[in-house]
Parts: sequence; C-alpha cells; structure tokens
Amino acid sequence: MFVRAYLRASTSEQDATRARAQLDAFAHERGLAIAAAYVENESGATLARPELFRLLKDCRPGDVLLIEQVDRLSRLTSDDWTKLRAEIDAKRVRIVALDLPTSWSLATPADEFTGRVFQAINGMLLDVLAAVARKDYDDRRRRQAQGQARAKAAGLYRGRQEDTKRNEGIAAMLKAGSPWSQIQAATGCSRSTLARIAKRVKAGLMQDAGH
Repeated sequence: MFVRAYLRASTSEQDATRARAQLDAFAHERGLAIAAAYVENESGATLARPELFRLLKDCRPGDVLLIEQVDRLSRLTSDDWTKLRAEIDAKRVRIVALDLPTSWSLATPADEFTGRVFQAINGMLLDVLAAVARKDYDDRRRRQAQGQARAKAAGLYRGRQEDTKRNEGIAAMLKAGSPWSQIQAATGCSRSTLARIAKRVKAGLMQDAGH
C-alpha cells in the first residue's frame, strides 16, 4: 500500500502545497509515509486535472489518496463527480480526507470487515461533501457575478488585471518551444492560463495575452 498526497489550489496565485505539512503529520502519526505528492493549480470544478489523473494512473489497488479536504478533490457537477468516482472505484483507491474523520481508519484498516464497513460509510459521506462543495462553488460564483453587476452599474468595475510581465515571459517560452510542464514549473501559471496564451501566441497576438 502506498499513500499518495494530492494538493490542489485553484489559481497560480495560491499555494497548492500549503497543506503538505498537515498531510505529512497525519501520515506520521499513523506510522505511514507519503510515497509521492501530486501538486497542481487547477479548478476543482473541472475534470481537466493532469496531476490528479497521473496520481490515479500510478495507483495500485489498496493505495490511499490523501487530501486535506474533500473540496480539494472535487467541486464537480454531479455528472463529473460520478465519472471521477467511477475512476477511483475502478482503481480500488481509498480516499482519506483530513476533514472527514470517518475516512481516517481507511489509512490503517483493522480487518477486511471493518475496512468494508468504513469504505461504505465513507463513500456516502464523500458524495454528500462533494455535493456541498459544488453548492459552495456555485453560490460563490453567483455572489461574485452579482457583485460585479452592481459594480458595473455603478461604473466601478475594472475587471481582473493581467500580469503582463509574466504573460510576456510565458509567450516567449512558448515561442522558444519550451514544454508546457516546464513553463508551468517556472512561472506557476495554471494550465488554463497557459492554454489561453498559447492560443493567442499562435494567432500572433502575444502583446494581448492576458490571464
């Protein structure tokens, strides 16, 4: 059995590794070691998360997927969560989340019967928390849209300011043929930002490449 940590933040401005110390401490208290950590800056509302699926590809039956909170794994719609759960279940991966105490025993199951019972309980609670995480995501986006609408009506909304210097550097690296993984590691940008800039570079609009 291997413990694989998954650490995610939504934007390149956020520190995806923030919870690493907590995950290390959790594993250490149970006499476990984290075999690998998979880190990415992508929205939890999308299935397009290369590091998460690399983790699942690396997993073997019985491995533990360790996360800080369930919303680090999913803010997905019901259909997309069903797809991800099917992938996880097919790999027979055990999800352990620090904010879901019923999952903790799955890191060190006492016996097969106990493990199966907690796996079933954990599965139901995961579905509930995934739904709550999605509702929170939708609620925040709705409040944000309402706030922007009010600001626009008052003539105060300016939109998100781009990091021009960083984006020019990303455009230069793309023109030089640097791999996307290398660019992300060097600049900390998200894959979606990189895709937008790549599209604009291809269209010859580097000076307009924004976040």
